[in-house]
Amino acid sequence: MATVNVDVSEFRAFFQKMGKAASGDFKREMELFLEGLGNEFLRILQDEIVRRKVMDTRQLLASFEKGEQGNVWELSDGDLTLEVGTNVDYASYVNDGHWTNPKGVQYRFVPGYWLDDGRFIYDPSAEGGMVLKQHWVEGKHYWESALRILDKMMPDLLDAKLQTWLDEYFE
Repeated sequence: MATVNVDVSEFRAFFQKMGKAASGDFKREMELFLEGLGNEFLRILQDEIVRRKVMDTRQLLASFEKGEQGNVWELSDGDLTLEVGTNVDYASYVNDGHWTNPKGVQYRFVPGYWLDDGRFIYDPSAEGGMVLKQHWVEGKHYWESALRILDKMMPDLLDAKLQTWLDEYFE
């Protein structure tokens, strides 16, 4: 009877690498990947705010952060959650749209003054100002646009990250 010798050293090495990946390395890598994804989303979001000419000042643009208290939006996938947003009160109005006046109010006076470049500066102590007539201001939808862009990028980002993990753990 013939003896068959099988070299299982490569299998042993493979399973050792699997054990290392499963022992927490992979979870840490995934957390780092998601944090990077959050940073990429912030970059895309800020680009969309600029591209869509959303604001006259940089307050809204600079206010977007991840994981801060008072954030407006949250990205969730199963038990993984990433909070990305802003604590600027008007962010959702600019994104979603809004009425210029409260319900039932046709006109309201807003104190402030106009700059030479046509921008209005709200100033509660100003003697002058403007009168707003009730109408709908369409939102800029920068949030949804950034999500669509990230969604289109995700397959390539995931493929590249998966290949990096495979190369790191299994080669």
